[in-house]
Amino acid sequence: MSKTDLEFDAIVIGSGISGGWAAKELTERGLNVLLLERGKNVEHVKDYLNATKGPWEYPHRGQRTYALEQAYPVLRRDYPLNEKNLDWWVSDQDEPYTEIKRFDWYRGYQVGGRSLTWGRQSYRLSDHDFEANAREGIAVDWPIRHEDLAPWYDHVERFAGISGSLEGLSQLPDGQFQPPMPLNCGESRSADRLRKAFDGKRRIIPGRVANLTQPLPGRSPCQHRNACSLGCPFGAYFSTQSSTLPAAVATGRLVLRPFAIVTELRYDKDTHRVTGVRVQDAVTGNTTEYPSRIVFLCASTLNSTWLLMHSATDVWPGGLGSSSGELGHNLMDHHFRLGARGRLDGLDDNYYFGSRPTGFYIPRYRNLGDDKRDYLRGFGYQGGAGREDWSRGVKELGIGGQFKDQLATPGEWTMGATAFGEMLPNHNNRISIDHTRKDKWGLPVLAIDCEIGPNEAAMRKDMMSDMAEMLDVVGARDIATFDAGYAPGMGIHEMGTARMGRDPKSSVLNRWNQVWDAPNVFLTDGSCMTSAANQNPSLTYMALTARAAAHAVDELKRGNL
Repeated sequence: MSKTDLEFDAIVIGSGISGGWAAKELTERGLNVLLLERGKNVEHVKDYLNATKGPWEYPHRGQRTYALEQAYPVLRRDYPLNEKNLDWWVSDQDEPYTEIKRFDWYRGYQVGGRSLTWGRQSYRLSDHDFEANAREGIAVDWPIRHEDLAPWYDHVERFAGISGSLEGLSQLPDGQFQPPMPLNCGESRSADRLRKAFDGKRRIIPGRVANLTQPLPGRSPCQHRNACSLGCPFGAYFSTQSSTLPAAVATGRLVLRPFAIVTELRYDKDTHRVTGVRVQDAVTGNTTEYPSRIVFLCASTLNSTWLLMHSATDVWPGGLGSSSGELGHNLMDHHFRLGARGRLDGLDDNYYFGSRPTGFYIPRYRNLGDDKRDYLRGFGYQGGAGREDWSRGVKELGIGGQFKDQLATPGEWTMGATAFGEMLPNHNNRISIDHTRKDKWGLPVLAIDCEIGPNEAAMRKDMMSDMAEMLDVVGARDIATFDAGYAPGMGIHEMGTARMGRDPKSSVLNRWNQVWDAPNVFLTDGSCMTSAANQNPSLTYMALTARAAAHAVDELKRGNL
């Protein structure tokens, strides 16, 4: 093992949404930063190899094959397995994990992480969310409220470029938005009808999305190609590559190291501080130690917690941050894959422009105000309206000129939505290290033990029936509900396992995302979440990271770290 002569003020572990923000904020505040990524480098534009390909340019038209399904037994469970961006998803064989109960873990290990493949839906949490645990006696109270995070939401929304509409809803705070991507005529008509029918308590709004509708420096507005998961050469959607990494590089204070697997945080039991990190080269296997004054742990929820569990075990058998007994516990996701769809009449002379990269959103309305259900918390919907295309004819097995003419014209208008529900924090939903299995690099893997509970099961009934009711209200016909089945992890919104809190006896992190057991370690990815809310969480990770970075620099200047 070698020890580098390089000295850094801060080390950031992971280069995805949180890690990119940490690198940007820390370098812009004057720190020399080492950014470590366990996967390969992906350069903006240059390495978006499939961004402009047509389906006919792939060997199997971009779809999956039997051979791929055999090689990727987890990835094949849902949409990530395809030819188009397979290189940005982790190999199940190289990096296995143990499922005590089924958990679909879809990972992206490269510079940029899943910021290259995320759905970009960007919503604030409200005080309905931050106060819920305390109000209902669930888990522990969040140590912050919306007012603590509001200026940081403002900050990241302006820089990332979030498009959306101002709605004045207490359960979905407004932000610093670019103009929204307008609803199409089917959605707009339905929005008017829904708002009138429910006196504004249920409403269809444009999806708030990290796709530009106005240019930002170095980035162009969205081209409505809906090819975001292949990388955007225009920089129109927020990713590490398009936004935070160029800003960090521009300071001249960033060093990026890909193929760097961090295996341990080096802990000094006398100072109660982490002194640096131990890194294994993913290509050569060589090990190097990098010293640092502070560490930002942004490796994604489960990997960040694995790293804590794998550090300072001579002091705490459960690892660094385990003194409360909560490290690895309270794993959450968003349960979904159910809702309803139907057909819309009276719009056959209307169409829409391009392939918009977002749809509509129906904010949470259950268990708010006078509404009380037989379950806690609530859900929102993501959906859209559109016209059927030529693929509707595949099942018809037609023939002849009339059949061809029919498929050359737009089909009927349809509309539908999928519900995303909150999953309660539960101490029994946990991860641990399985020392009996190793990955490609000889490191022990994670074991995951997680399932939804009776609260989520009760909520799912409303998640289907409510959408059918709303489709009926807006005048849809042939309404059908659906439940495609759900297993934890499928939402790709894994959260918890190193929660924030007010007391070191019941939480892993304090209100500034510092590890209670080592205050010069900041953890700002999804593992810090105290509850899940029902909104997509990435915008909150960004805001928490920017806030923690500012605090870290202030504390360094005060000599407290």
